[in-house]
Amino acid sequence: MGCAANPNIRVRRTDDGRLQVDGPLAGPFPDTETLAASTCELMTSQGGASAGLEGSEYCALHYYAPDEGAYYLSYLSDVKGRFDTNAQKTCEMPGSVNDPMRWNAIIVGGDHTHPHNRRFSRVDLRGRWYPGRAVDKKTGRVFERELYLFFKEGTGECRSYRLNYVTREVFALRDGRWVVIGRVVNDEGRIEFLEGKDWLP
Repeated sequence: MGCAANPNIRVRRTDDGRLQVDGPLAGPFPDTETLAASTCELMTSQGGASAGLEGSEYCALHYYAPDEGAYYLSYLSDVKGRFDTNAQKTCEMPGSVNDPMRWNAIIVGGDHTHPHNRRFSRVDLRGRWYPGRAVDKKTGRVFERELYLFFKEGTGECRSYRLNYVTREVFALRDGRWVVIGRVVNDEGRIEFLEGKDWLP
């Protein structure tokens, strides 16, 4: 499945109906800040990823390799979501990653681009991931699963955001660090921003 002309897309439908992507496309990364900055540039550079209302979304997974203490980005998926319309750009988030070198990888988040909007959509903000936490059995470290959003401005600046599925907090990557800018306050995906915070600095 996926676009054969783009070597960064490696996705298939498994027997259980979920999408699976290969890995890794990029990494290792020492932390999620470095991961997000690199992933934003990579994913928004794909064909149509920054093309506005006529553009396309791409999805991927990022995961943690316990034996290395590092993060990786999977290959991409361009499989459209069921509700894709001209008004709602969507991609179906993969459910698993195939990385034979990292058989015990822990999926800690999903990644997607918006071609025309720097904000999480209401659909994004209403989303959940079950279970919301994952545990590194070797160290006992707990990961709270998250959704990342990437958007490239007309100026060329790449914006990275993340939604924590457990705390419902929304973060923006600013000057190389994650900053809390708001919190999702209901099941309809309504976000309340912290004082002085918004999608843009």
